[in-house]
Amino acid sequence: MVADATTLFWLFFAFAALVAISGLYCFLVTFNLLRMLIGIEVLIKGVTLLVIVAGYLSGQMALAQSIVITVIVIEVVVMVVAAGIILGFFNLYDSLNVKNARNLKG
Repeated sequence: MVADATTLFWLFFAFAALVAISGLYCFLVTFNLLRMLIGIEVLIKGVTLLVIVAGYLSGQMALAQSIVITVIVIEVVVMVVAAGIILGFFNLYDSLNVKNARNLKG
């Protein structure tokens, strides 16, 4: 039974790490602002999965769940503000390409 729990833990850990790495890759490779926002979202979901796995490993699932709920609430607020900024950028330049940001002054 212990071997099954250890195998399951490493499986969840590997999956969460893969999700976080794919989100980071999506964020770093693209020049599209909307894709960057989606990459950040996937990265944060991977990190929250890693927090849950760490809470399971340490035996403090209640603490891990409360941290994840707090992160999700903060993440939603940040994503809404970022989506508003991206919408303003699109209205100004008719493009979501980040290379157009070089024209900004301020």
